Amino acid sequence: MRHFDRHVFFCTNQREPGEDCCNNFGAQKMRDYVKDKVKALGLSTDEHPMRINSAGCMGHCDYGPVLVVYPEGVWYTYVDESDLDEIISEHLQHGRVVERLKI
Repeated sequence: MRHFDRHVFFCTNQREPGEDCCNNFGAQKMRDYVKDKVKALGLSTDEHPMRINSAGCMGHCDYGPVLVVYPEGVWYTYVDESDLDEIISEHLQHGRVVERLKI
């Protein structure tokens, strides 16, 4: 089985009402946005596969919504689609870490 060139995990954990969690910030919707955009841009190919996944709690609730990109192991926080567009363009397409969003 071939491994992925890049694997992106979004924390989409939902805790009890009133508790901090990534899904309070629409994390599942943001994960779906990135998955759709990666597909539309043709970033995941047979030759260079990329996977966008949901994950349970990743233990960084204090930063707001989080995602991590492997194999680099770079953790990001984000506010909206424009932040995610920057991560897609800079990191996923060009391999450059987005320092302003890195945690």
